Amino acid sequence: MTDFHDASERRLAWRTSPEVESIARSDALVVQPIASVEQHGAHLPCYTDSLVADGLVSRAVAMTPADVNVWTLPVIAYGKSNEHLGFPGTISLSAETLIAVCRDVGRSVARSGFRKLAFVNGHGGQPHLLEMVARDIREETGLMVFPLFPYRLGVPEGVVSSPKEEALGIHGGELETSLVLALDPGAVHMDRAESGGDQVTKLYGNLKYLSLEGALPTAWLTRDLSENGVIGDPTNASVERGERLLAHLAEGLSGVFAEICEFEL
Repeated sequence: MTDFHDASERRLAWRTSPEVESIARSDALVVQPIASVEQHGAHLPCYTDSLVADGLVSRAVAMTPADVNVWTLPVIAYGKSNEHLGFPGTISLSAETLIAVCRDVGRSVARSGFRKLAFVNGHGGQPHLLEMVARDIREETGLMVFPLFPYRLGVPEGVVSSPKEEALGIHGGELETSLVLALDPGAVHMDRAESGGDQVTKLYGNLKYLSLEGALPTAWLTRDLSENGVIGDPTNASVERGERLLAHLAEGLSGVFAEICEFEL
């Protein structure tokens, strides 16, 4: 019978310095959740991305076998969210600031004697930035660095109500709303949930090459696509959809953690 971690016991910052020093750090993975504080329409908190990143990491650790040497850091809540500036509640770092923060985290993790660092990113506006800074940290410190965007693990069949919503519902839509309903239902105001409208479909629905966030994306701002800040339609969101997606993402992420602890460059 496999034993699994108690996620609350794997929080590195809750350990004393001598306790951290006693960890077998040759294969240990330090996980840094990172996301954003940004508007998510009238029905979701500005903390949505950070809530999801932190909650997903916790669930993934709880699904990870106890012999996998994984440790977590407190979530970095602020991210590069300038596409949402102008909507009240959005707090954005510049690219330069976020890069500097990540590099400082990397330096600190390396100075603590660890060899592996994963950024688990919950915000769609910064995967490429984290991929870039991960290589800088690798070059400067020698750490093995893994910039992980869990949504790339995909969505189980039937979780989203329509192909259109799965393709274009990228912010405050059905999936994000379902995830928050599963993690913290009291934070969701479904009575205020409204679609972001048809502007995204009008702009991207019939294009052959350009896309919203695909292989050939455009540099859009949220106000280009939506008046209420929602890109998608949250009205079909449910706890059941959220739990299915969380289970899928957490299972995949726990497998990634195990692979990283075994991986060597």
